Amino acid sequence: MDTPVITTTDLRKVYRSRDREVTALDGVDLTVREGEVYGVVGRSGAGKSTLIRCVNLLERPTSGTVEVDGRDLTALAGRSDRAPAALRAARAGIGMVFQHFNLLSSRTVQDNVELPLEILGVPRRERARKAAELLDLVGLSDKARTYPAQLSGGQKQRVGIARALAGEPKVLLSDEATSALDPETTRSVLQLLRDLNRQLGLTVLLITHEMDVVKAVCDSAALMKGGRVVESGTVAELLATPGSELADELFPVGGQASGPDRTVVDLTFHGESATRPVISQLARTYNVDVSILGAAMETYDGRQIGRMRIELPGRFEDNVVPIGFLREQGLQVDVAEAGIADVGIAAPEPARTRAVAK
Repeated sequence: MDTPVITTTDLRKVYRSRDREVTALDGVDLTVREGEVYGVVGRSGAGKSTLIRCVNLLERPTSGTVEVDGRDLTALAGRSDRAPAALRAARAGIGMVFQHFNLLSSRTVQDNVELPLEILGVPRRERARKAAELLDLVGLSDKARTYPAQLSGGQKQRVGIARALAGEPKVLLSDEATSALDPETTRSVLQLLRDLNRQLGLTVLLITHEMDVVKAVCDSAALMKGGRVVESGTVAELLATPGSELADELFPVGGQASGPDRTVVDLTFHGESATRPVISQLARTYNVDVSILGAAMETYDGRQIGRMRIELPGRFEDNVVPIGFLREQGLQVDVAEAGIADVGIAAPEPARTRAVAK
């Protein structure tokens, strides 16, 4: 996963009306590498859907560049409203899965999957063969002659995925593909996307507002706010980064200091440290009462990763040695509250990493 497949550089999109301008994208730099499942997460209005529509030039950026598989799509766009032939050819290598399926109700499942091939002028027999293969791939071989109205939401989305794969794309874009589905169906569709990523070598860029989606399938992620990417990196790196907003959202741990003269510390466990009794060792070694305010532990990509918020008695300067012990054990340590406002000593600022280098 070293070769960039999707790259946006200083991407800007401004919507103009008669009396005002709305900036949807404000200088977005993004790199998605070959074979990655990359999640872009953020609240409604953050610019996520505009970003993904600019990646395949369904929306034309106001400025900046978009490169997909080594081709600068913005240079192919031309000036007219109609996409030039070169851009249409480049889009053939980009599949798109939509939130609301966008299936044609008058066509059968198989006919919906064949539609992109029909537009490309593929002969009927070849279209039928390819559609049958794709429906088998997404587990819907028995629904080929069914109409969309007879399908569940999850089945409709699987048809949408099969249709997106019809042109044998190298890149698959997913715009909130699971947000209209129930949790169980969401899990099955996400597993399908991950399986396709591995089986076909697809690079997947998915837009979501659901942190569980990022945890379930993403190798890397970016957090968007106000049209900007404010944090990005591999999920494993982000989880191990003190002060990461995405880590706080993915594995939230709460809890406030129980009183004055208390030091609250956020810990991130990964690798061997996730399975060692570090907190009990700390308590025994320094004869300190440790209060656990919150904790979360999950297995990500075959490795256990955990986050914990603890409270130590005393001010920060009283806990320099215990905190040093935690760092020596391989934990990421972020002092959240130092409990020293009453003595006029400035607490150390927690690290705020806005981008994690790959």
